[in-house]
Amino acid sequence: MTETAQAEPTSGRLSPLHDVHAALGASFTDFAGWEMPVRYTSDLAEHHAVRTRSGLFDLSHMGEIVVVGPEAATALDYALAGRLSAIALGQAKYTLLLARDGGVIDDLVVYRTGEDRFMVVANAANREVVVDELLDRTAPFDVEVFDESDDVALIALQGPDALEVLLETPGFGIQGPGNDHDDFASALRELKYYRAVAAEYDGGPVLVARTGYTGEDGFELYVAPERAADLWRAIAETGGPRVVPCGLASRDTLRLEAGMPLYGHELGLDTQPVQAGLGRVVALAKEGDFVGRAGIEQGPRADAPVLVGLAAEGRRAARAGYAVLTGTGEDAAEIGVVTSGVLSPTLGHPIAMAFVHPDHAEPGTVLAVDVRGTRIPASVVALPFYRRGA
Repeated sequence: MTETAQAEPTSGRLSPLHDVHAALGASFTDFAGWEMPVRYTSDLAEHHAVRTRSGLFDLSHMGEIVVVGPEAATALDYALAGRLSAIALGQAKYTLLLARDGGVIDDLVVYRTGEDRFMVVANAANREVVVDELLDRTAPFDVEVFDESDDVALIALQGPDALEVLLETPGFGIQGPGNDHDDFASALRELKYYRAVAAEYDGGPVLVARTGYTGEDGFELYVAPERAADLWRAIAETGGPRVVPCGLASRDTLRLEAGMPLYGHELGLDTQPVQAGLGRVVALAKEGDFVGRAGIEQGPRADAPVLVGLAAEGRRAARAGYAVLTGTGEDAAEIGVVTSGVLSPTLGHPIAMAFVHPDHAEPGTVLAVDVRGTRIPASVVALPFYRRGA
């Protein structure tokens, strides 16, 4: 998961795809200690490519932590908010790592890659704390925890053309006798959302997941770092003009249109899941205790702010940190703050997510955002702003 950042000279860790990005003319920015491409041509062009064709992203800065052992499922049920023991082999689940008071330490995607083996994907900025928390929380169980982040590169192909491009890319097969590309094609077509298949690319293993963070259909491919550049080039060459390299800036505007929360903006230690519309992610019905249960059951205070969508007219977009007011008049009261905002490339008008007082969270409520001293009317709307196929 990413956030918009200004390109600037960096000296962070390099992705295994760094040379590929440099050859493509990418502008780089520091993100969570990594030197990552923020854009290649323009944010708008890359955003529109994902909505209309497909975009290729490097997400190798994400953390991959493996939890394995006879009690892995039980351990993760205790360590995380969701019921991970209920997911099937090859299934993925979005979940949360909660603090003991119910605040959010990180949001995660967990894949069940074996009967007793799970891969936890963490945000880059939180990789170390997630590893430490998992080690601590699973210590009473018969499991082992391995941080395999340095051994995994992650490439995402997102957009309406993603399936056909991946089907056409040579070199893929299903692990096992024959390594048949036709078997891979069948498995890929049948792959459901939030499912993954263990495949091969050019003789080496690759986990192909139908997941993403853009609001479009797409795939995330976990591959050994030394094979990442060949895989990236193969997808790009196969797709031709249907595949556009995309940076972190367009990834942020895409996820915002899709109403997806970003850690450090919509999620954090001072926010309980229910405030961010993620109460359903917490499996209070699961048996036994889990870290954060007591805080979640107590709940936030009655007047705790809740996350809403805001839509405005014109071209002036609110940004993170801008105040939300009850109206445009001089007597308007401040009742919230913007967490993310942009002039939506797809919709053509400003959108934002904001935490506001619950008395002002009903869709249709007209509020205002202070945009550099000008109070811009903005209406509360249901999330997401954009839905594929709608």
